[in-house]
Amino acid sequence: MAYRVLIIDDDPEFVEAMANVLDAKGYVVDSAPNGKIGIAKAREQKPDIILLDVMMTTKSEGFDVAREIHKEEKLKSVPVILITGVRREMSLPFGFESDETWLPVKGVLEKPVKPEVLLKTVADNI
Repeated sequence: MAYRVLIIDDDPEFVEAMANVLDAKGYVVDSAPNGKIGIAKAREQKPDIILLDVMMTTKSEGFDVAREIHKEEKLKSVPVILITGVRREMSLPFGFESDETWLPVKGVLEKPVKPEVLLKTVADNI
């Protein structure tokens, strides 16, 4: 059985690139262009892992989506990996650390993500 990956990101070219890399390794990939659709798809499909952008319809949407997913009993066990360019975009002098309340994710990757880093991160967290 192939693992299901849900990509929640509003950049169609980035989604396509990630999907191609994951698909080539046998993952079943679906995507959503924003958090609202992403949460609905996650509820419907219960993916094995979620790759989540931060800046979509708002500059912090991904943070809100991560917390929403973590609150839901059906989804809280699904690993979430943030893949974001927010640090560079907003010139933030710090990175993000996962915690149970504010940022309940398994990891944070900075865009652009090298294919081998993406694949290793997904494999390590499923």
